Amino acid sequence: MHIFKPGRTFNFLRYRKLFGVISTLLVAGSLALLFVPGPNYGIDFKGGTEIELAFKTDTGPGALRSSIMGLGYERPQVVSVEGKLNQYIIRIQEVSSLPKEQIEQIEAKLTSALGATQLEEMKVSPGGDKISLRLSDTADPTALEAALKQAGAQVKKVTAFGRADDHRYEARLVGVADEVVRGLQQAMPDRAPELPLRVEWVGPKAGAQLRDAALKALLYAVAFIMVYVAFRFDLRFAPGGVVAMVHDAMITCGLFVVLQKEVNLATVAALLTVIGYSINDTIVVYDRIRENMHRMRDASLYNLINISTSQTLSRTIITSITTLLSISAFFIWGTPVIRDIVFALFVGFVVGTYSSIYVAAPFTEWMDRRFFQRA
Repeated sequence: MHIFKPGRTFNFLRYRKLFGVISTLLVAGSLALLFVPGPNYGIDFKGGTEIELAFKTDTGPGALRSSIMGLGYERPQVVSVEGKLNQYIIRIQEVSSLPKEQIEQIEAKLTSALGATQLEEMKVSPGGDKISLRLSDTADPTALEAALKQAGAQVKKVTAFGRADDHRYEARLVGVADEVVRGLQQAMPDRAPELPLRVEWVGPKAGAQLRDAALKALLYAVAFIMVYVAFRFDLRFAPGGVVAMVHDAMITCGLFVVLQKEVNLATVAALLTVIGYSINDTIVVYDRIRENMHRMRDASLYNLINISTSQTLSRTIITSITTLLSISAFFIWGTPVIRDIVFALFVGFVVGTYSSIYVAAPFTEWMDRRFFQRA
């Protein structure tokens, strides 16, 4: 199937400077946006609360997500537990951390309430769901609970733990997970569980480690693809393919920042897909250039690129449209998380189609003219 008449050649490289300037400005703008205002990181990179719940009767993930959003929690992630009917893992960005002023107030109230007994150590968990105390003598848990409540802490229960002569106590606080469960009990009284199966807090440090790992994954992918292109074709082709991949990924990231869409591990997976699609599209053009090099030995690389890109143009457009149509259904009927993934793929595929014509090939022609012809 051909959109354009076979044998017709377009002079794509005639506009390479114009599109080169446009691409440079878009990439530079996207790079600046990554610093100011910066990406809107999700729970994977910024931290949050993970709650595992088992519902009493049939509960769909869509209805559960809507109920949680109705409680005021934006963009919750709802994941079905494999092999467990009506059991879900819910991830939200909110945490139960206590402000520094309240921690100081709690410490002052406890010190005052304990009297002769000294408060030797007080630790608040990073997730803000419990307070650990070590005293100089035995204390009444009920009195400790009353003192904590006077300081504004929402206490569920205070219990002693460890050896008796350690004088250690733990106060479990009402956290964001309890608020979610309570809200679901009101929204779904016949289905919601009474207690969460598991509550975990994901801290910013763990999120930063995931962010660094994701960045390394992207860099490794680019490096290995560059090596592959250099061996498969020619050293002068590799930089053009890499520049096109970086161009596509950067512009996709830039649009995510402009629209303040959440960046999470799924976004990284989408970017890796965009990179793979970009190099696949570029390799089709490179392959045709290599074939034409043997057929038209006297032709310049400038003409070879125009001829080869024209020959593959119908295939490039049809493949891109087919791919975009196939993923558009997920964008229309998918969940917010799925829509964001599809949005990244949609932008990446469109930009990737453009970059295979106006970034990779022109950059290769410039590299050949600037470095290899002189050598």
